[in-house]
Amino acid sequence: MKTMIETRHLTKDYEDLRAVDDVSLSIERGQCVGLLGLNGAGKTTLLRMLCGLLTPSEGDIRIDGLDAAEETLAVRGRIGFLPENPPLYPEMTVARFLRFAALLRGVPALGVEARVQETAQRCQLADRLGDRIETLSYGYRKRVGIAQAIVHQPALVILDEPIAGLDPRQIVEMRELVRSLRGEHTVLLSSHNLPEISQTCDKLLVMDRGRIIQQGSEHELAELLGRRRRILLQVRGERTRVKDTLARVSGVSGVQILGEADGVVEAEIESAADVREEAARAVIGAGLGLLTLSRKELDLEGVFLRLTGGREGQA
Repeated sequence: MKTMIETRHLTKDYEDLRAVDDVSLSIERGQCVGLLGLNGAGKTTLLRMLCGLLTPSEGDIRIDGLDAAEETLAVRGRIGFLPENPPLYPEMTVARFLRFAALLRGVPALGVEARVQETAQRCQLADRLGDRIETLSYGYRKRVGIAQAIVHQPALVILDEPIAGLDPRQIVEMRELVRSLRGEHTVLLSSHNLPEISQTCDKLLVMDRGRIIQQGSEHELAELLGRRRRILLQVRGERTRVKDTLARVSGVSGVQILGEADGVVEAEIESAADVREEAARAVIGAGLGLLTLSRKELDLEGVFLRLTGGREGQA
């Protein structure tokens, strides 16, 4: 599979602050990749360098095989970018703005109208083309922002916090829109919304203090943290007895009682291996009543917080 984004030792300094520190990464064509990081981790700085809006202090960027420093215009023509605050002209209608964006991005004049109509349909803006942008809700403005980013059919779409500020219904709609871009476009998006990253992206990049500290799927990142597993149980029996029984199971590193009602104890055990069978055998062998047992892998939020240590950045 062809590489869409490749960086080598990418660095950006602002006087005495290093916002991006020696980032080398590779993203394949057609992937949807999520960039995770706490505030100040350097995500926006990295995205702006990839888009050509910031010049790196050090390092190289190649987009779709082209050197970003030597073939700047050709590289920009392959990219569609949505910053966190969409770059819109509020006095324009949606149609006029998209025509302007298409011409600006090099779409031939004879093909502009077709591209505007197709893009509006894809972004669910077909019934808003005659509306002035200033009259649109925030959610629709985000849609217009994505539309201007894809109207020229770029190979790479970069989205900075595409769901920030949206209500729950708009988040669902935006998720479906982003998913629809996969395959036809390579998509790189940053977000603070961990569940959305999990549901939308094929690969995750975790950024902390200007560096990419881990990358892979959600499952692969959880595996890197020592295959930690959480097993949830509901057991009929006395609280202390349930906890002691589970704590004696080989491989269990911790037991937490989550609640108790009507003689049923809800417990969570953590282990490095899958000990469901052993836990069930121990509970039944102790004369306790096993009602439910399920396994839950370390979720994305847990992975993220363990990798970053919950630190706020500076950039």
